[in-house]
Amino acid sequence: MITPTYSDQPDPFARTARTRVIGLAAAMIVAPLLQIAAETAHSAMTLHGGDDLEPSGDLALASGHLALDRWASLAALLGALLFVPAVLGVMRLVRTGAARLGLVGGVLSAAGYICYFAMVFQGFTTDAMVTVGGSTSQHEKVLQAVLDEPLTLWVYLLFVLGNIVGIFLLGLALVRARTAGRIAGYGLMAWPVLHLLDFPFAETLGATALAAGFGLAAQALHRRPATAGSSPRAYELLRR
Repeated sequence: MITPTYSDQPDPFARTARTRVIGLAAAMIVAPLLQIAAETAHSAMTLHGGDDLEPSGDLALASGHLALDRWASLAALLGALLFVPAVLGVMRLVRTGAARLGLVGGVLSAAGYICYFAMVFQGFTTDAMVTVGGSTSQHEKVLQAVLDEPLTLWVYLLFVLGNIVGIFLLGLALVRARTAGRIAGYGLMAWPVLHLLDFPFAETLGATALAAGFGLAAQALHRRPATAGSSPRAYELLRR
């Protein structure tokens, strides 16, 4: 009697493969578009000076642009939420061409944007303070105490690591894998570079490059057979 091997077994997820691919591709398109909206709003708020790096500046921006700040935060929240499946879609593209690089970059990026979700959600507290009113100095002390909390300091550090290093490595994995064209990878790699530059709407330009890269990757993912590379050989990925 011949015992069937693992590769002979039918894929139990084959029936939903196309649905999962469409879902991942949709997230890869929508997430960076929401990021563009959030970054454009933030750039418009800081066009004439000011920033949200300190509690005093954060309160001043929220006070001067309360409605825009709330809608930008909502776009950033939804974008961060969808960024995780978007990253999974890119990891699916590079899993047989640059597996290790894609794994490290993907895990860092996904973890970073989970932290980003928490950071943006926290920003609604500032909007609530502006809406309710009260002592500005007391509000600043509360916000500074939140920033200084040692038990949550790692959240900000992990976000920076995932947003800068993680996305750059994920883009580099796309360049090496060549499954979506090198331009897609360069689009992702441009985001952390432009994010660090200091000129008006630099982050918007970076988010646009990110959206272009994710869009090309989504197109490549959608065109692939739904089950392509779904069951790689044992230890094959570890050799990459």
